[in-house]
This record gives sequence, C-alpha cells and structure tokens, in this order.
Amino acid sequence: MRSVTGRLMLLDTASLYFRAYFGVPESVKAPDGTPVNAVRGLLDFIDRLVKDHRPDHLVACMDADWRPAWRVELIPSYKAHRVAEERPAGPDREEVPDTLSPQVPVIEAVLDAVGIARVGVPGYEADDVIGTYTARAEGPVDIVTGDRDLYQLVDDARGVRVLYPVKGVGTLALTDEAALREKYGVDGPGYADLALLRGDPSDGLPGVPGVGEKTAAKLLAEFGDLAGILAAIDDPGAKLTPAQRRRLAEARPYLAVAPKVVRVADDVPLPEVATELPKAPRDPGALDALTARWGLGGSLERLLTTLRS
Repeated sequence: MRSVTGRLMLLDTASLYFRAYFGVPESVKAPDGTPVNAVRGLLDFIDRLVKDHRPDHLVACMDADWRPAWRVELIPSYKAHRVAEERPAGPDREEVPDTLSPQVPVIEAVLDAVGIARVGVPGYEADDVIGTYTARAEGPVDIVTGDRDLYQLVDDARGVRVLYPVKGVGTLALTDEAALREKYGVDGPGYADLALLRGDPSDGLPGVPGVGEKTAAKLLAEFGDLAGILAAIDDPGAKLTPAQRRRLAEARPYLAVAPKVVRVADDVPLPEVATELPKAPRDPGALDALTARWGLGGSLERLLTTLRS
C-alpha cells in the first residue's frame, strides 16, 4: 500500500450506512420513489466528518466478506443468526432490510465517482481492512465506527483513536486509552481479551459462561491478559474462585480459538489505491448521472463543497 503519513480516517462503511438507514426517514427518496435515505445519510455523515476532523486521507472500508469462512471454521456460531442465505460457492448473504440492500450499490458507485477510496478484500471483513491500514499508517488514525470491536486498535502512542457515533455523527464519542480505562478498565489490546471472555451475542460469540464484562475486567486487571488468565487456571495460588477456575478450564477449547476470531487481522493484502482526500470528483460525468437518477441533491453538493475547501 502507498505510504500514508498525514491524518488517516477509516470508515467502517457498513456500520455507518446502517446507522444512516435507521436514522434518516425512508421518505427521503429518488425521483422514481426509491428510498435513498442510507445513501444521502452516509454522504451527510462523510461531509460532517471531513468538516470536523479534516483528514488528509480517507478510506471507506468495506465488507467483501462479512462472515469469513476462516472465522466460522473456528467458531461456527460466528454471526450465524444473521445469515439470510447460505452460499456454498461464496460469502453467505447477510440479513439486510429490503429497502437498504438496493442502496448499497448506489453508495459504492457514488463513492467511486466522487473519488473516495473504497477498499474491500475477498475473505476479509471491513474490520480487517481497518486493522491493516491502522498497522501500516505512519501518522495519526481516526477510525469511525459504531462497532465497539474496533476499540482494540486504540493506541495513544500512535495517535489511533475511535470516533463512535452516539447520535448521527454530530455527536461522536472520542475513544482513546483514557476513555477505555475509565469505562472498561483495559487498554486497546486488552479490549479484545475482554470481548472474547465476555462474549458478544450480536456476533454469535459465546464467551465464557458466568464471566460478564465486570468479571472479565477484574480477571484482566489481576492477571494482565488472556495468557495470564490461562496460566492462572493451573496455578493453585492464583486468585480465582473455584467457580471461575472451573468455568475457565471448561472454556479452554473456546479460548484457544477465540483470539483469532475476535482480533482484527493486520496483514490483509491491501490494493494499491490513492487514499488522499479528493479535491474534485474523479468522474464528474458519472456523478452527474447518479445525481439525476437518485436525486442526491444537497447531500452530495454539501460534500463536494467541503472537499473543494
């Protein structure tokens, strides 16, 4: 990938267009009556993010595979409840609202015409793309996501923080190491260990029975990390209750594979793309056609004005 030395903003694009879809009324429609609330909402999100945070580079990270087979092999329940259709020859189809699915190709076409880098890699989730860009960035990184899993990438020393939308993108929770320690008692890497111990029903991660968020945080405070907790199971002098020792011992098969599932990849083969924030549309003709077809109106014009400035 090209060297990125300025401030890099990484968008967890699906997370943001889902929020746009549910945050903007379906009465926002194209001239033919097709809902475009997610499209226009996402453009408004990006406009606000660029205005407020002034990144030098911007990448819309995509889920080329929202449920990678290598994760499912390790934990079969991973996102299983969100499968709408199993596809043996390719990624399973995710359960998505009927009026959102048709908007996703429009979002992709508009981002491409504007010139905002859009990156998805077969076999990987957007989180993995974000993790790899973050690992290779030479400057500060702002990760914009509604997925707390990416808290694991927070790193004050490298200037990596998460901007978590609380209400739209007008109100963002800026998450750095201090915020993580205050709320969860862990740093960035510690959040991944906390998440796999606690589990996450929304991702189909079972966690360790009887170990909730507070217990997980206490265990990590006592033993440092997952490796320390696993070592404590066989240490008679370790400060574990009998029930905790038993539950952790019984969960060993899960704990052996969960880190690879929960921790985002940092070695994705990223394509060579220009990530600099565009000053002018890459394909004005295509953008004009998309604007006329989908009625992108003020949302697109505001974003283009912000990019020009």
